[in-house]
Amino acid sequence: MASEQEKRGELDAKARQGKTVVPGGTGGKSLDAQERLAEGRQKGGETRREHMGREGYQEMGKKGGLSTTDKSGGERAAEEGIPIDESEYKTKK
Repeated sequence: MASEQEKRGELDAKARQGKTVVPGGTGGKSLDAQERLAEGRQKGGETRREHMGREGYQEMGKKGGLSTTDKSGGERAAEEGIPIDESEYKTKK
């Protein structure tokens, strides 16, 4: 059975080869870098949700989920008649 240190060493070696070993750590060149990236991305999303409120964050996600490589989420929503309330995007005071 491999120790925690050996497991981390194996994951670090994979990360240095360019593989993503931590969910959300894409782009990190080492295990530590991927862990920090994943943590920062999670905190960024939480901060956005706190600033915009739950409803605004959900509206933003709805619009982003509609985007494709050739059309933005706003364009697709307009074409398909899906209502997006951008007034919800405003930062809560």
